[in-house]
Amino acid sequence: MSSTLDVVLTASFWAATLRICAPLLFGTLGELICERAGVLNLGIEGIMTAGALSGWLTVYYGADLWTGVCVAALVGAIFGLLHGFLTVPLGLSQHVTGIGISLLGASLSYFSFRLLIASTATPTIKPFSAVRVPLLADIPLVGPVLFEQSPLVYLAFSLAIAVSYILYRTPLGLAVRMVGENAMAADAQGVSVVGIRMAAVVVGSAIMAIGGAFLTLSAFNAFFVNLVNGRGWICIALVVFSSWKPARAIVASLFFASLEALQIRLQQGSGGLPYQFFLMLPYLLSIVALIAVARRVSGPQSLMVPFRRGER
Repeated sequence: MSSTLDVVLTASFWAATLRICAPLLFGTLGELICERAGVLNLGIEGIMTAGALSGWLTVYYGADLWTGVCVAALVGAIFGLLHGFLTVPLGLSQHVTGIGISLLGASLSYFSFRLLIASTATPTIKPFSAVRVPLLADIPLVGPVLFEQSPLVYLAFSLAIAVSYILYRTPLGLAVRMVGENAMAADAQGVSVVGIRMAAVVVGSAIMAIGGAFLTLSAFNAFFVNLVNGRGWICIALVVFSSWKPARAIVASLFFASLEALQIRLQQGSGGLPYQFFLMLPYLLSIVALIAVARRVSGPQSLMVPFRRGER
């Protein structure tokens, strides 16, 4: 117990937690926007994989890192447009379509990678470097944690604040929440349910793809098979854990990221325990927490309910 406490109280532990949290926060925010508008997007795993590859390839072929982020967002938006078209105007099953998008995104990414990168050794790029904020980074304990991070870490937390403001302080956010809660009532008030849902899925998918790009442009410097490693599915659970609220999404993402950072450090002093135990620990504790929270929350009332004008 004392060794665990010693790990948790270090600045390096919390700095690592923020880095692990960033891609989860991007994915959670993207999924939250989709679900707030009434569309479940199970394609997140494939969209994050496609974002990771497209962003990395853009930089690998000579573009700068921010261009790589923008290309990843564009690719995510294209997948979101496909998912939105199939589920919103056509009203197809959101579960089946989402899984299909996930498989398409992941498979197409791995195929493209093998097709474009013929060498057996995986090439690398120069990723984002940590940006040190003058003066603030000198604050003991807090400075190295909060003010010596990758630009994409700052972007993830800034985006969470922006999404929270838009959802709860603007007419656009009210329209998104209204469409997710009662699509028929929103339509009766003149709100374009199809337009809002399509836009939410496209924007949400673009944000998910940036989460994937974080892995290749900031966390690592290369793309490899199984890079996303289930983070997309974790983000879907974190949306429920956060009660579909952006501010709580920060807490939910930090909670899982702290467990992930802890298991990495505990493996180094495992005391004879198999490493698989520590790999399992974050997921096990997250499931327990999710069960405890999910019994007291309910999602948007029109989530996964197809909208057909005139039907009751």
